[in-house]
Amino acid sequence: MSIVYMRSKVSFVKKFIYFFNYFMLKKISSLGFIFSLMSVIFLSTSASAIDLDENTRTLPLDSSGTTVVLTTDQVKRGKRLFNNSCGQCHVGGGTKTNPNLGLEPDALSLATPARDNINALVDYMKNPTSYDGLESIAELHPSIKSADIFPKMRSLSDEDLFDMAGHILLQPKLSSEKWGGGKIYY
Repeated sequence: MSIVYMRSKVSFVKKFIYFFNYFMLKKISSLGFIFSLMSVIFLSTSASAIDLDENTRTLPLDSSGTTVVLTTDQVKRGKRLFNNSCGQCHVGGGTKTNPNLGLEPDALSLATPARDNINALVDYMKNPTSYDGLESIAELHPSIKSADIFPKMRSLSDEDLFDMAGHILLQPKLSSEKWGGGKIYY
């Protein structure tokens, strides 16, 4: 048995005992108890950055095929930064302003220029263009170029953008078809 598996198992048992005692003391309805138990099981089975192996954290760095392995800290930071800066419009990798276009790998690779690697996504976050690459959309999409309009972008460094791009490219490996699936899943 791996240490990660044993830790998650112990964590699950502790959570289960805590919630069982809490709900039994409160004498809530059995339906509420079942719902709460299902929530604990769901939350305890999601992958954390510590659980991700090196192969999963390996992502394309540029269009030439060079790859990079994200550290667990970069994975955590990327998720936090993405949720704080982009999550309002890109919940689950979708796009609220255009539900036909999300952050799934197919859509990113078909953009012009392709946005299916970390450097290309960082470039997009600095200077966003339309899907066909012909027009700047900096006044419509938050970016470093339009930080005066979108205050959340003011404090983001290149390292922050790198971690956020890593998060975007890592999610399809973790949630498969749900990432970028839009209303169907979220």
